Amino acid sequence: MLGWRIGISVVLVPSLLALFWWDSQMGDSAVVLLVLSLLLAVRGSYEMCYLLKTRAMKPVFEVCAACSVLVILLTWARVRLVDGVPEGAHLLVSLGCVAAGVFASFVILLLVEAVRYRQPGNSLESLGAGLLTVAYAAGLLAVLIQFRWYPKSAIGYFAVGSVIIAVKSGDIMAYTFGRLWGRRKMVPTLSPGKTWMGGIGAIVGACLGSWLWITFGGGLFDAAPQSAGLIPVLAYGAVMGVVGLVGDLCESLIKRDAEKKDSAQLMPGFGGLLDLLDSPLFAAPIALAWWYFWPPAV
Repeated sequence: MLGWRIGISVVLVPSLLALFWWDSQMGDSAVVLLVLSLLLAVRGSYEMCYLLKTRAMKPVFEVCAACSVLVILLTWARVRLVDGVPEGAHLLVSLGCVAAGVFASFVILLLVEAVRYRQPGNSLESLGAGLLTVAYAAGLLAVLIQFRWYPKSAIGYFAVGSVIIAVKSGDIMAYTFGRLWGRRKMVPTLSPGKTWMGGIGAIVGACLGSWLWITFGGGLFDAAPQSAGLIPVLAYGAVMGVVGLVGDLCESLIKRDAEKKDSAQLMPGFGGLLDLLDSPLFAAPIALAWWYFWPPAV
């Protein structure tokens, strides 16, 4: 299983980086990323609706998918709205677009539940499930997308690459440490496979992945970003390792409470798309703030 996980990662991560490079050649409109994000948001909505259709929760996939698409499209509205806005405020405009999409989705979902209402017992539960679907599948993805233009478009993909490589390196090393030396369970009722040794592996792997990418990956970009120093890079990696692990546990919470093992059966060894993206999505807001206050590269 470890070899399969590493093999899939070796294929997926370079493929994703190749798509990022292709998109970077298309200008700030980021058409390639837009199409990819729409596909991911719709698929993520499908998997969340599958997970949450239990007990009194009955989210409607078509509505959730439409709201997720709206969030992504409004995220791209920033391409036009930032014209004439001081560069330092570009990120606030972008996040405002994301928030507008989430708020609009809440109103739409509330209206849909009002139309669907027949008897007490599941309207509020379904509303909550729908809003969770949009926020998780599209809202967090939209925050991760901000790296396309932030801290600046010339190194945006270098920054997003640091997030993905850090958390996925942490994920692989956590699995390795846990299988080899893991004895003491971290949260057995929530995720029986997680061990404290695996948690240490997540931090070690994320630090190593961050250091390799930030030290040597800058040469792949015309702007040639440079490491800000060993301490900022390792601190960034350690935080991404912890946050990625927490993101994995939070997705486990959704699955366990819904009494399902995986979000889908998309890829053997990984489960569904949300099982693959749980760590990067959860890490996105923390990573964005980190790059603002203490960037690991300049």
